[in-house]
Formats: sequence, structure tokens, C-alpha cells
Amino acid sequence: MVTGSRLSGRWGGAASAGDAGRPATKPVGDAAEQRALAHLQGQGLRLECRNYRLAGGPHVRGAEIDLILRERDGTLVFVEVRARADARAGGAAASVTLAKQRRIVRAAQHYLMRLAHLPPCRFDVVAIDGDTLQWIRGAFDAA
Repeated sequence: MVTGSRLSGRWGGAASAGDAGRPATKPVGDAAEQRALAHLQGQGLRLECRNYRLAGGPHVRGAEIDLILRERDGTLVFVEVRARADARAGGAAASVTLAKQRRIVRAAQHYLMRLAHLPPCRFDVVAIDGDTLQWIRGAFDAA
């Protein structure tokens, strides 16, 4: 179960290739992830893994963690990156729903099973609204 969320609001919708005048989401998402990664590395975090995917099943949706980084103190940081053209409809941070948080936590649990020793962990969100980047440390918890 995911508790203690610092995020609120509803998913603001994403552009798709079919939306006239709006770019496809894949290139926008890739650029946002690259911008977030550069920002976090500039803050001293070290990249461990990018786009870690956990396959779904017949009744379970798959999960992905955009970035997995490590703080200088050894904390493993699972990062969800969200980008929106602007802050309308709650903005990028509000688009990280409770269901999305649960999928990220499930993927993180799977990732952690590979490690011999469990480090301290944290779930962050990098929200990009237009040109504004906001790094939300400890955006939600796994419980």
C-alpha cells in the first residue's frame, strides 16, 4: 500500500501523436527524463538504472521506474519524471496518481530483490511544467 503522498489532484492527460498541434509523448518524455537526470546528477546523485521495467500479467498492469539513482549517503532513489506543457489541470506532479505510485513501488520492490543488502530508499518525483523543474524529494512512501 502507498501512503503519505505529497501529491494530489488528478491526471491532467497527456498528448498523443493524434493530437493536432501537440508533440507525441515519447520524445517529450525522453527529453524530460534527460533534463531530470542532468539536474539530479548536478545535485550529486549517481545513475544506477534508467527505465527499469517490470512486466505485467493477464490481470496486472506492468510498471516502470524512469530513473534509479543513488545519493552520496547510499540512499537509493526511485524517480518518476512527469512533464506537462504548463501547470493547468493540476500540473505534472498531480499526474502521479495513487495507482501509478503503487506500480512504482511494486517495480521498486522487484528491483530491490536483486540486491544483496537493502539500502535506505526514497521515492521522488521530478515535475516539469513548461520550463519549470520541481524536484519533490520523498513525494510518496511505500508502506
